[in-house]
Amino acid sequence: MELKNYMEEAVKDTLDNVLKDLDVCKCEKCKLDIMALTLNSLPSKYYVTEKGELYNKVNELKRQFEVDIISKITQAAYFVNEHKHHGDDHV
Repeated sequence: MELKNYMEEAVKDTLDNVLKDLDVCKCEKCKLDIMALTLNSLPSKYYVTEKGELYNKVNELKRQFEVDIISKITQAAYFVNEHKHHGDDHV
């Protein structure tokens, strides 16, 4: 059994799709910063599951919170882009 945060999986699954349409840095450091900021602004949704059940549960929750997730990723991406923790050579 595992303890999982649905939101973490849903944000991971949505991140690249949202970022492809934004003019922001997409380096690994910025992506992790965007994920952290996004997850800190969304409610945690924990679930205890057997490994095989997780995929279906994450997809259900992702659909339920999709608008909130996309909005929070977008806000975080612009914030991180304005406050990068690296030089401009990673754009």
